[in-house]
Amino acid sequence: FTCIGNTKEDIISKMRHYRSIGIENILAMRGDLPKGWQGTQGDFSNADGLINFINKKFPEFCIAAACYPEKHILAPSFSADIAHLRTKQDNGAEFLVSQLCHDVNAYTTFVDRIRKAGIDLPVVLGIMPVLDKDAIIRMTLSNGCSIPDELATIIGKYGDNPDDFKKAGIEYTINQIFRFISAGIVGLHIYTLNKYEDVETIITSSGIRKGV
Repeated sequence: FTCIGNTKEDIISKMRHYRSIGIENILAMRGDLPKGWQGTQGDFSNADGLINFINKKFPEFCIAAACYPEKHILAPSFSADIAHLRTKQDNGAEFLVSQLCHDVNAYTTFVDRIRKAGIDLPVVLGIMPVLDKDAIIRMTLSNGCSIPDELATIIGKYGDNPDDFKKAGIEYTINQIFRFISAGIVGLHIYTLNKYEDVETIITSSGIRKGV
C-alpha cells in the first residue's frame, strides 16, 4: 500500500475494506512517483507517516516496511537511509521486506549495520528471478542494485539467446536462494513479474515449497 494519491480518508476506507476481507499484513511504502508528478499528491509524503497513521488507526494490522540492502537509490548516504529505516521501526513497522538483492555479502553487511543501529525487525529478503536479460538489467540498475560477477557472466554469455539465458538464470536463481538461506534469511519475497510458471519451477526445485 502506497502514499501515492491517497488521502487519510482514502486510507481509512481501504484499511477497513482490507480488514473486512481478512487481510492481516500491510506493506506500507511511499511508492514510485508517476512520471511528471511532484510529490505523492496524497496526505503523506513518505512511508514514515503512512506507517504511523495505519498503526494508530488500525493497530490490529501487522505492518511491513521496505528496506534497501544497498541503500535507497535516492538516499544521500547509507547512514541516512538506515536512520530513515529506524524511524519506520519507531513508527510501528513490525518486519521489513527488502528491495531486490543479488549480492549475499551486501545483504549480510546490511543486516549487520541495521542491527548495530538498533533495528531489530526481521528482514524478508527480496529476490528477482533471472529470467529475462532486459528486465533484470533494467530493474537492477533502476533500483541502484549491484550485479555480481557470476550474474554478469550469464548476461554476457547468454544475453543474445533468450532460452539459454532463462535456463542459466533459473539455475543461478536457485543457487542464490540456497546461498541466502545459508546466510540466515528469515523469509523470502520473490518479485515474480507475473512469471508464475517459472517461479513455480524455482521454488519447487529449491525445496522452498513442495508444489504451489
